[in-house]
Amino acid sequence: MQIDTKQLLSMTEANQNFSKAVRIADKNGAAIILRNNKPKYMIVALDQNPIVDLTDDEKIDVAAKRILQKYRNAFLELAQ
Repeated sequence: MQIDTKQLLSMTEANQNFSKAVRIADKNGAAIILRNNKPKYMIVALDQNPIVDLTDDEKIDVAAKRILQKYRNAFLELAQ
């Protein structure tokens, strides 16, 4: 992934002016937040970014995985 310098802002700047981070994400598709002068976090405009575009089946898989992980012990107990 290539990062445009127009997408960068510091952690302090993002914290003090979150609406600026959102405007950057809206304009450029994403805003990259720096921590200790290194890219650490990304705010993504979901309507513009295919990274998080999941099919319905993929959404079900994600939800099922979370449920199975959360209640693993209960499922193991029921399986006995």
